[in-house]
Amino acid sequence: MKVSERRTSVETVFDHLYAEIVSMRLLPGKKISEAEIAGMFDVSRQPVRDAFSRLENLDLLLIRPQKATEVKRFSSKAITTARFVRAAVETRVLQQAANLCRQEGTELLQSCLDEQREAVISKKYDHFRSLDYVFHEALCKVGAADFAFDVISSNKAKVDRLCVLGMSRDEKMDQLLEDHIRIAKMVSNNDEQGAVQAGMLHLSRLDSIINTIQEENADYFDD
Repeated sequence: MKVSERRTSVETVFDHLYAEIVSMRLLPGKKISEAEIAGMFDVSRQPVRDAFSRLENLDLLLIRPQKATEVKRFSSKAITTARFVRAAVETRVLQQAANLCRQEGTELLQSCLDEQREAVISKKYDHFRSLDYVFHEALCKVGAADFAFDVISSNKAKVDRLCVLGMSRDEKMDQLLEDHIRIAKMVSNNDEQGAVQAGMLHLSRLDSIINTIQEENADYFDD
């Protein structure tokens, strides 16, 4: 297999497994086999192994020598850390965005919201999840803090699977859109305090969801 072909195979396997894991179609603790995945995509084990490695780096797979690879369970400590870091970084991003936002920034945020509305109407759940990232990236851009998006997105990804379990997909999209509209309004109005308050309310919605999931699905957690 040529290098370019192997890279394409790695991307294909990675994209499929990533979507299955973050959408909770592959549940925490679920065992997956290199051989089975290779057979599914009609590829050798090497691109599957490379895809597994990438997913492990994202803290989505647990790979152990001589033992079955499994979908990573949630860690309460890791979730708490990820949410703390994200809240700290996003607070500063929202302050800067509100302070620096001008007409161009308002138009960028409005464009993000327009796409989200279309996704809600069309019930395109996976697309809306992608647009959620786009919106937070846009906030970083408005706040002249593009570099902060890597930190936000990596920590956001660590809890996104919990969001899937937390509420119906229609309810989740409606609530996220309402939060984003409120955040964009405060930023566009150059209201730093209002933007931060709206942003922290947005992040706090996971509090009760996490507690409920821990009580009802303790086997999804490794601590």
